[in-house]
Amino acid sequence: MTDAAESAPDELDRLDAGKYVLVTTYRRDGRTVPTPVWKVRDGDALGVWTNAGSGKVKRIRNRGDVLLAPCDARGNPTGPEVPGRAELLDTEGNRRYRALIARRYPVAGRLVLLGSRLRYGVDGSVAIRVTVN
Repeated sequence: MTDAAESAPDELDRLDAGKYVLVTTYRRDGRTVPTPVWKVRDGDALGVWTNAGSGKVKRIRNRGDVLLAPCDARGNPTGPEVPGRAELLDTEGNRRYRALIARRYPVAGRLVLLGSRLRYGVDGSVAIRVTVN
């Protein structure tokens, strides 16, 4: 096993330790766009749930490589960033991540999920699975 492969679980644990992770996506011209998000652990990956029409979803559709860093609620990094790969999940993945969000963030998560469902409908959100490279 390579050093990079051995360090991926350690990096994932480090990223999962806090409440937020900074997901940096790339615009078509290569400029970066950092966004702080709630995340949940999904086995060997992190799960993110967001509005289907958000800019990060559009950018991930065009280019799945991302940078990940632990951060505070305002998006200030609290540790080094690592490269990762993001993929948009199907309806079942979205349902599963909604349940994980509700479990990890019991009060605020449920309120945000309810507000999203009322405002955008069930199909107005998308789950994003992010793996550490």
